Amino acid sequence: MTDPSQNVRVELGDRSYDIEIGRGNLARTGEFIAARTKITHGIIITDARVEQLHAETVRASLLRGGARVDLIAVPEGERSKSMERATTLWNQLLDLGADRRSVVVAVGGGVVGDLAGFIAATFTRGIPFFQIPTTLLAQVDSSVGGKVGVNLPRAKNMVGAFWQPLGVLIDTEVLKSMTERDYRAGLAEVVKYGVILDAEFFAFLEANVAGLLGRRHDVLRRVIARSCELKAQVVAGDERDESGLRAVLNYGHTFAHAIESESRYDTHLHGEAVSIGMMCAAHLAERLGRVSPLFTQRQQRLLEALGLPIVPLDVKADALLAAMLHDKKVEHGQLRFVLPTRLGHVELVGNIDPGDVKAALSAQ
Repeated sequence: MTDPSQNVRVELGDRSYDIEIGRGNLARTGEFIAARTKITHGIIITDARVEQLHAETVRASLLRGGARVDLIAVPEGERSKSMERATTLWNQLLDLGADRRSVVVAVGGGVVGDLAGFIAATFTRGIPFFQIPTTLLAQVDSSVGGKVGVNLPRAKNMVGAFWQPLGVLIDTEVLKSMTERDYRAGLAEVVKYGVILDAEFFAFLEANVAGLLGRRHDVLRRVIARSCELKAQVVAGDERDESGLRAVLNYGHTFAHAIESESRYDTHLHGEAVSIGMMCAAHLAERLGRVSPLFTQRQQRLLEALGLPIVPLDVKADALLAAMLHDKKVEHGQLRFVLPTRLGHVELVGNIDPGDVKAALSAQ
């Protein structure tokens, strides 16, 4: 089933691009790409699970347009976002005869998008790429904005680049193939947008929990479009994360990345860690007198209603604090956190006492 698509424009001068959001439009990937660049050689990078579910549909669409198409599937999961996997991919592209006229097409979730984008940004110093996100988290967040990269064992997303896609194609139908846990994890990033930028959007989420959990297309299209609009506005104002504006998108992420790295990326999905991280950030903001307990309670109620975890991992606070010192927002050894002042507004705050951070980690 297809229906008219909704378009969100990311305004970045000569690097501007479209995000097309629709239902059943995955089979039109070839047309979407051909309308934006000449493609004679496409390299689809996906993962082992998505290969059969969706990547073959994308491959067939590109073949119909007359392009030569190669497909590379990496192992599923966060561990594929590594320098070792990147090296393997660079060599595979060499073997396939890729050059600067080749086009990388990322088909998958956030791991695939970040990894494939990093490969595109670095191979021959940069080749074009497109994002075809197949998870909710990737559709509302990681596929938009041009941040690509890989993890180091002790620090997430520490090696990377800014490399904008030429376009993002989003098909809400693919979300039906997601497991319940993976789908709900993506909802954490949706909630984040309401907390940091749009109180009315947060209220819409509160009123539409059933539609979100039921994966209703009308609710999803509105939620995905608004999330992309909000992120596009931030990216347009601070593309390379230089003014501090883009830092607001990392609400809860300083805690989340520490949780992920300390658990070796095995225990929580990224969205689950973000949900826990947002609660830690809310408790920290409340402790510092920046928000009232009502703010924390309202955020917690929505996250719990969406089936997301809110309690920190059973990891020692000292270990998490040490991991946080590798966060990209650290400045001269001082921790900085994105903290709310009210629903719909957050700020980057420095000089936080480590004791307050530990208290936020232990708050229930």
